[in-house]
Amino acid sequence: MSLRRTPLYERHAAAGAKLVPFAGFEMPVEYEGVREEHLSVREACGMFDVSHMGEIETRGSGALELLQRVLSNDVSKVALKEETGGVVGGAQYSVICAEDGGVLDDVFTYRLDPERYLTVTNAANHERDLAWFEGHAQETDDVEVIDRFPDYAMLAVQGPRAREIVQAISDTPLPGRMTAAVRRLGGSEVLVCGTGYTGEDGVELLCAPEEAVALWDELVRRGAAPAGLAARDTLRIEACFHLYGNDLTEARGPIEAGLGWCCHEDTGFVGSEAVRAVREAGPRERMVAFAIEGGGIARAGNEVVGGGVVTSGTFSPSLKVGIGLGYVPSERAQLGTHLDIDVRGKIRGALVKEKPLYRKGG
Repeated sequence: MSLRRTPLYERHAAAGAKLVPFAGFEMPVEYEGVREEHLSVREACGMFDVSHMGEIETRGSGALELLQRVLSNDVSKVALKEETGGVVGGAQYSVICAEDGGVLDDVFTYRLDPERYLTVTNAANHERDLAWFEGHAQETDDVEVIDRFPDYAMLAVQGPRAREIVQAISDTPLPGRMTAAVRRLGGSEVLVCGTGYTGEDGVELLCAPEEAVALWDELVRRGAAPAGLAARDTLRIEACFHLYGNDLTEARGPIEAGLGWCCHEDTGFVGSEAVRAVREAGPRERMVAFAIEGGGIARAGNEVVGGGVVTSGTFSPSLKVGIGLGYVPSERAQLGTHLDIDVRGKIRGALVKEKPLYRKGG
């Protein structure tokens, strides 16, 4: 089966990026090197091509009702207001659950208009999520579900200088953190979202595919350093952000994953009763963040001695130590707990740490 390419593929190839298969796409895993790209985001500005992500638009007077059914968070809390430069909508993180409470995906939803929302899905789950939305839309009056993946390319501009660089090509103020608004950037109409996956400030830009190359080129010219999937992974593990397929799966629910904050069972979302039952009883396992003691790196799939498993692991360029995420029995999830991790037959000691593992200034 041939791999798909984003509108920015030629730019990645011309820059000498190492290209790898990812979620059915040929994507850049690194350019200059993981450490360099990671630190560009932490110290200045990095830019990722995330055009492989999916988008689902939900619109109509029944849009809110549908989203309350398929998303775990309380979508009624996502605001829409008039600010300098035009209408600004809220952004909200949620999970999509199966009836048994297992996680089908984690998503961001942006409010575009009073009865119009855009949900960004993980690339590998987009078709399943779209079918899930469409199936539940049949139970809801006056709602339309539209696959918007063909209509968008997506760039993530992240780091301390990210807003400065993007603002330089916008004639109106950018929306703030956890909000979204349409802005004109260098002549292109772009949905600017104050969200990201790195633990840094920044924006995610959704534009027409045919305008992605010009936007990418202009931001690179102004100082945004191209970054690949490998740096995206090290950054998100430092920030303790989940990766679907590793840290989130159908086998476990959001309470175990530490995502109870984005679950509002009273909205009656699919799986809410199963989630409520786990919340009330207490989960048997909990996700923890850890740092390796003495050297070494744990990887996804490594077992924790006495119960548990690593779901994500890497060497942290910022902290200069092996770090990771994993599930352990709840009684072993307390901060400071010592863990022994079997790394290909060698036992590596680790300590349960506070999330996020990386914090600005400390």
